Amino acid sequence: MLLDLGDLRVRPWRKDDLDALLRYANNPKIASNLRDQFPHPYTRRDASDYLSFVRAMDVPTSFAVEHEREAVGGIGFRLGTDIARLSAEMGYWLGEPFWGRGWMTRAVQAASEWALDDYKLTRVFAMVFSHNVGSVRVLEKAGFEREGIMRRSAIKNGVVLDQVLYAKVR
Repeated sequence: MLLDLGDLRVRPWRKDDLDALLRYANNPKIASNLRDQFPHPYTRRDASDYLSFVRAMDVPTSFAVEHEREAVGGIGFRLGTDIARLSAEMGYWLGEPFWGRGWMTRAVQAASEWALDDYKLTRVFAMVFSHNVGSVRVLEKAGFEREGIMRRSAIKNGVVLDQVLYAKVR
């Protein structure tokens, strides 16, 4: 995948993304809004292991968001299986220095359309913590529709949280 959005690109992760990944991913504000598999602190070993893992995927599902030749965030898909094989869950993050510029909205909009086509899906969905107003705005502006609130459906840092379910369908 290579999506050229002018000043942004969504592209495969590269080995030379290690330092940028470490710089932007090692942030408790980012980790606090993602699943526990996204570690904090985010170490050099975490970054190296992740890049090795995603670069070895048979079907690429994890991509870098690039600005000025630097990976500044990530976007990925968890493809459904069995009866959910026409669906994929989408996740994303962006380095804090770049928040509030509309970049992730553009990346999510383009990547979700690409995923619907490339993976031959009928549905791309995302679940965000209800307190994550920025991510809610990203999804709404990227054309996702709110389907509901999943009450007390997650636990993060010892706190039970609601999640909001958004989807884009074809």
